[in-house]
Amino acid sequence: MNPQVSVLRKGRKLDQVLAGAREIFLRDGFEGASVDDIARAAGVSKATLYSYFSDKRQLFQEVVQAECQRMSTEIVSKIDDTMPIREALSAAAYGLTKFLVSDFSQRIFRICVAERDRFPELGQAYYAAGPGNGHQQLVEHLAASVACGELEIADVDMAAYQFSELCKARNFSLACFGVKTEFGESEIQDVAEAAVDMFMKSYAPKQA
Repeated sequence: MNPQVSVLRKGRKLDQVLAGAREIFLRDGFEGASVDDIARAAGVSKATLYSYFSDKRQLFQEVVQAECQRMSTEIVSKIDDTMPIREALSAAAYGLTKFLVSDFSQRIFRICVAERDRFPELGQAYYAAGPGNGHQQLVEHLAASVACGELEIADVDMAAYQFSELCKARNFSLACFGVKTEFGESEIQDVAEAAVDMFMKSYAPKQA
């Protein structure tokens, strides 16, 4: 790693570099993206780019982490700890379902799958910043809901995985295979509501 990276990470041109890299990675993929094109899109010199990131892989990982953090913050900001569990899950399901079919998510997913064998660290970075981080937050929220009696779950970790998979119903597969690339609010909401309905049928406290 470039020894200057930790010092310069907060430099004023960092946002430009990340924005330019995001544009080129989404347009050309990882292998097709050139440092020259990224620097040009960012409006900086290659020397400036390398002062922040030692190589293209590190830059890709930073773009992914920044976008996943933005998405996570957006979803979490809509969830209040005082919300009833169904309302909180509905907000989370809508945010996740919408993100999964977003242009960014779909393109990054395809890049990570395509480069899995040669550059497994790309997919690992995306998983850690996105699905992995979201999973851990959901586990904590579900555990708190179990503790206060809102849910009855024997395996909270598995339940969190199940919730995420329910949010992939229909739209995610259609987007992955290019059958459909744009989804209306009602299509996203339908999947989110169905996910919460099925989840609550399994884990809501049973009536005596």
